[in-house]
Amino acid sequence: MKRCLLAAIFLVASLAAAPAAETPSELKPFVRGSWQNVLRSHAGRPTLVHFWGVTCGPCKVELPLLGQFMKDHSEIDVVMISADLVPNLPGAARAMLEKAGLGSAENWIFSDGFVERLRFEIDPSWQGEIPRTLLIARDGTVTTIEGSAEISDLEKWLVQQNVAAR
Repeated sequence: MKRCLLAAIFLVASLAAAPAAETPSELKPFVRGSWQNVLRSHAGRPTLVHFWGVTCGPCKVELPLLGQFMKDHSEIDVVMISADLVPNLPGAARAMLEKAGLGSAENWIFSDGFVERLRFEIDPSWQGEIPRTLLIARDGTVTTIEGSAEISDLEKWLVQQNVAAR
């Protein structure tokens, strides 16, 4: 009995001293009004907003490149929004973001059955194609990249923002 008690105490003490495991990426629900919240919270800062999806083939290739870009350029804000039309994939979305090195980005997932309304709030002309990247300058100017973003184009945009590349 004493051995079991001592073993239990040792186990609890060991677990308490062990570093905490990383928590999975939080996926904020992207609903009506979320776009304005994103714009307000990043106002005055160069921000990369990337729309992607679990079922998007080009996104699977692009996400690790964006993860490395975010790591190399911590001086800009990175916002990832899963805009896939397939519902209920938060587990797969989190796993893809973690694997790509984007777990620490600001991560959202479309959470409204009326996705057309969400897209309209972001850009009335957007029909839902992904991947799609919005580069938002300090002054609020938006540059849209339809399809996969080339890292060289992102680097050029950074130079225009007067953000020193590392």
